[in-house]
Amino acid sequence: MNKWPVINSFFDEEGFVRQNLDSYNDLIDRGLQEIVNEIGVIETDIEGFYVEFGKIRIGQPKTKEADGSRRILYPMEARLRDLTYAAPLFLEMRPVVDGEKLKPVEVNIGELPIMVKSKICLLNKMGMEELIYNKEDSVDPGGYFIINGAE
Repeated sequence: MNKWPVINSFFDEEGFVRQNLDSYNDLIDRGLQEIVNEIGVIETDIEGFYVEFGKIRIGQPKTKEADGSRRILYPMEARLRDLTYAAPLFLEMRPVVDGEKLKPVEVNIGELPIMVKSKICLLNKMGMEELIYNKEDSVDPGGYFIINGAE
């Protein structure tokens, strides 16, 4: 039996990067919050004081300009300027002092690299014309990261 038509049909339907995108999107949808929930609390050396973790949130990819202003960062600009295509990662933290839960604060805990064409990628919902307008390859399937400008 010739298996190639079945294999070719699979890749025609799913593409070569579908598993990368699905895995990354699952990390975004469930995985990050599950990790935070598993950790739950940070104990300290201070008696009666600890910190509870809450919701995790991913911001939009932005770049900081020389004048201090921030603006949206698209993958092509990250490539051209040798930047990492990433978004800020925020975590809700609630200090607890002697059993009293204080007001939660949202803290920037780092940057999360964005997989190109994932659900949080700015290109994800763009049509062909919009991709071309933004100087992106309209047939690029994504499934990779841009780190310091390199794919």
